[in-house]
Amino acid sequence: MTDLPLFLEGAWVAGETSYQHDDTYSGQFAATVQVPGREQVSSALRALATAQAASRLTAHDRFRILARASDGVRRRSAEFADTIITDTGFTVTDAEREVSRAVETLRLCGEEANRLTGRMVPLEGAPGVSGRFGYTMRRPLGVVCAITPFNSPLNTVCHKVGPALAAGNAVLLKPAAETPLTAALLVRVLLEAGLPEDLIALVQGEGADVGQWLLDDPTPAFYAFTGSTRVGEHIRRSVGLRRTQLELGSLASTIVCDDADVAAAAALCVNAAFRKAGQVCTSVQRLYVQRPVQDELVAALGEQLRGRPAGDPRLPETFVGPLIRPAAADRVSSWVGAAVECGARVVSGGGRSGAVLEPTILTDATTEMRVMREEVFGPVVVLRPFDDLDEAIAEANDTPYGLAAGVFTASLGRALRAAENLRVGTVHINETSSSRVDLMPFAGVKASGTGAEGPRYAVAEMTEERLVTIGAGPGDRSR
Repeated sequence: MTDLPLFLEGAWVAGETSYQHDDTYSGQFAATVQVPGREQVSSALRALATAQAASRLTAHDRFRILARASDGVRRRSAEFADTIITDTGFTVTDAEREVSRAVETLRLCGEEANRLTGRMVPLEGAPGVSGRFGYTMRRPLGVVCAITPFNSPLNTVCHKVGPALAAGNAVLLKPAAETPLTAALLVRVLLEAGLPEDLIALVQGEGADVGQWLLDDPTPAFYAFTGSTRVGEHIRRSVGLRRTQLELGSLASTIVCDDADVAAAAALCVNAAFRKAGQVCTSVQRLYVQRPVQDELVAALGEQLRGRPAGDPRLPETFVGPLIRPAAADRVSSWVGAAVECGARVVSGGGRSGAVLEPTILTDATTEMRVMREEVFGPVVVLRPFDDLDEAIAEANDTPYGLAAGVFTASLGRALRAAENLRVGTVHINETSSSRVDLMPFAGVKASGTGAEGPRYAVAEMTEERLVTIGAGPGDRSR
């Protein structure tokens, strides 16, 4: 499809303007993407609210739609992988992994629709209360606005759209401007699965205009966003008391202790640091290694990277593809160069061809360097030696962010100490900071966000709890 329309008010339509979308790696033309005007966005939101209020879909209806959508993504997995590679430049391996995870995410969301329950409230446990009982129910909020990032153009979209639909909401989806093809294909699959056409809308465009119009409009009851802390703070200021789920910036650390299985840790860390060219919020950026096994870990990492090329993402042997745009590659290269000028040492990688950066490992970096203080969001790992675990934990905590961390150790005591003292949303023992299972809660602390992803937890976020109490009416003597 060379012309990519919007989906508004139950129909695929043209926008007021458009932009050219190119293949991230080759630069070849991929599609002309339609962009809505402000009134189109406002009208679409009003229509979604009206349709949601009138919807009579049962929980089981929503389960069946999401289950069929999961099957639809699985059947069209090759097509989805192709759009992901075009949109992002991710390798075949990364794209296929994302598709398989999205199949699971949609299935889990469907199951949660069938499990949406309230709880009994023991009113008779209060003094002077008898013949009266209470219960809660979970009700949809109305319209959920899902604003999604380029670095997970399918699975993160499913983690926002799936729970919203499972909870009975209508959804407006605004994907990253870099990833229009994948989002449009998912909307088509949802419609083919039986989702009523008036319960979903798709808009494309930049956050500075289309995204701002979504924040300015009073219709959405909930905003689900993944992106930078700066934009997350702007969303909170813009939407006031309306509810949000914000998965924001990170600066992820993984710790390898001297009693760990170093070879196993290296294998996991290489994948966690360099998948999607390091453009993952939980990518291993700061890799702490206890000094007695530092040389062993460096050697093991080098062995893992041997024979894994960077380049064309459509070649099955490619390990790392391009960054999302040349400007991102310029930024990451400049950070690495500045670190080297100040005394850091490149022990692996460091080369560049266009927007493709080789997987790069740095040592001898100091805590003042930008590669240690800010999120690189590229294929760069900084090795930091430590002597005492508490020293590594303290340095890992010395950041405004707190999304996830990993710790490799054979000691239960060390594992528990790290779990208790690392101030992050998730601590993975004998796994990396980038480990994730789609059914688990996923949330950050500090400047890494508020609210939780994971189908069960997101469904709770996207509903409101209503208390109902029932007592015998005046004059009711049936008892």
